Amino acid sequence: HKVLHIDLAITGCSDSDGLDMYGLDGEEMWYADFNKQEGVVALPPFADPFTFPGHYEGAVGNQGVCKGNLAKCIKAYKNPEEKIDPPHSSIYPRDDVDLGVENTLICHVSGFHPAPVRVRWTRNNQNLTEGVRLSTPYPNADFTLNQFSSLPFTPEEGDIYGCTVEHKGLAEPLTRIWEPEVIQPSVGPAVFCGVGLTLGLLGVAAGTFFLIKGNQCN
Repeated sequence: HKVLHIDLAITGCSDSDGLDMYGLDGEEMWYADFNKQEGVVALPPFADPFTFPGHYEGAVGNQGVCKGNLAKCIKAYKNPEEKIDPPHSSIYPRDDVDLGVENTLICHVSGFHPAPVRVRWTRNNQNLTEGVRLSTPYPNADFTLNQFSSLPFTPEEGDIYGCTVEHKGLAEPLTRIWEPEVIQPSVGPAVFCGVGLTLGLLGVAAGTFFLIKGNQCN
């Protein structure tokens, strides 16, 4: 039978961090924010409302189980070396760009392992923090991870935005740059119109000249 949808539930932990999230068809639906001690619904505003009662409390309990299992697995497997894959990143606007119109910049970090990555935003080399959002890591088919960071912004001519990614697999931070493209109005149509008009006037003048000469000859 054809699979219509794929849902996902992930619980993960380390000595210093924890993860508990639900996803559907590659999109994040809900995650536990253990720093703020609350669950966060990650659905876009246009989606139908959805609730996750009791999920945060369950996520806290899952972390206790996860850390207990982690300690046992480290001991059983003699603390195996962790596989490290460095991330790739790209930066792009969510919508078509119009100067002065509010938009969202997205920094997509992909192909990394393990979590976490740290993402920093800059505008004209000045750090930005207001409105910045970082999704929870989402697994790929090859067991690497991908993650999205978003920044609300209003594009202005001359601004340069940067997305800098830090990860243990990188020898140095990875930075991608984006700046709005200002499309200058094309002079081609105006030139062709001007040339056409000039040729047309010359044609009228020439026709008038020959008409007058013809009348004089008659």
